[in-house]
Amino acid sequence: MKDKTVLGFDPAYRTGCKLAVVSSTSKVLDIKVIYPHAPQNEWNESKELLKELINKYNIDIIAIGNGTASRESEKLVSETINEIKKCKYAIVSEAGASVYSASKLAIEEFPDLTVEKRSAISIARRLQDPLNELVKIDPKSIGVGEYQHDVNQKKLSESLDFIVTKVVNNVGVNINTASPFILKYISGLTKNNIDKIIKYREENGKIMSRDEIIKKKLLSDKSFEQSIGFMRVINGSNLLDETNIHPESYEVTNKLLKFLNLDIKLIGKKELIDVLNNANINELSKELNTDIYTLEDIINSLKTPKRDFRDQYDAPILKENILKLEDLKIGMKLQGTVRNVVDFGAFIDIGIKNDGLVHISKITKKYIKHPNEVLKVGDIVDCYVLDILKDKNKVSLTLIDPND
Repeated sequence: MKDKTVLGFDPAYRTGCKLAVVSSTSKVLDIKVIYPHAPQNEWNESKELLKELINKYNIDIIAIGNGTASRESEKLVSETINEIKKCKYAIVSEAGASVYSASKLAIEEFPDLTVEKRSAISIARRLQDPLNELVKIDPKSIGVGEYQHDVNQKKLSESLDFIVTKVVNNVGVNINTASPFILKYISGLTKNNIDKIIKYREENGKIMSRDEIIKKKLLSDKSFEQSIGFMRVINGSNLLDETNIHPESYEVTNKLLKFLNLDIKLIGKKELIDVLNNANINELSKELNTDIYTLEDIINSLKTPKRDFRDQYDAPILKENILKLEDLKIGMKLQGTVRNVVDFGAFIDIGIKNDGLVHISKITKKYIKHPNEVLKVGDIVDCYVLDILKDKNKVSLTLIDPND
């Protein structure tokens, strides 16, 4: 969730709930602790402090961790929001947050904070940019599968590392804000390269172009060639540096813009997109003496310069009111988030204390061997209440529309 000021809320009982205000650029603005639950029960005082923080920092979203005391804390946040009619909240998975908070990396990042306060910051940042936050944690610490301890651990680590590397390179990073934790997954970068980039940023401020990286010898020619296409320079001296166009293709890109009489400042604008949509790729390929595949990549990058594959996905569900078991009725349509996928079905967070269960037979009308053919963790789905077991505090769900 980009460009949002987030209040990270790490729930707890006796030790208090830790609050962290994180700016839209992920900078920590404030840290507080409240004690709304037993034994202190400072409910009203906690609400007043929440209101103060929401108003002072213009909080857009409160990110509540889903661990101990989460539902009770959700009630507090829901009451507060409804009293001042400002901002919304979302429940965020805490998986692995405590592992990060106690890690060497977290201590280096926030040496003066306690483990719990670091956890509140992590919860807020997970809503803003989960990739940037989750790369700080060993992927095995956030796994929710049934069999991760039964397989060869070396192969598991290699496979998970490969996937994370693939994801980071697919999304790309902002060279001026990327942490060392995420840079280590960029193809072609070594620890020495990363240290040089971080040190240069600290001493000289913002890197203004990809060209500056090679001129200041932050990377060798080989490392630059391998990695630079995955690193973006936002609001720098060359607009092409914001795209995933490799510098090797800048000459062809500039020739293309000149041939079509397009100003480089129009990158991503409707005027440029319309011209490129009507252009004849085959003719341009001959005119510019380049292959069609390279040209198509350049054109796609010019049309969507700051493309982020994650923009295609559903945003987290934002809420204002809490849902109770008593509010549910058979057949009621709800929106939920898939929390776990197992052999026999999937567990879906619909906003009540316990996740609802959808059996494999109720996921789709088609025959499937395993629920993961249809669902994955994090999917946002429409579901319907199939059965309510009030004595067990459980809900059965179906993803099949009863009206179909």
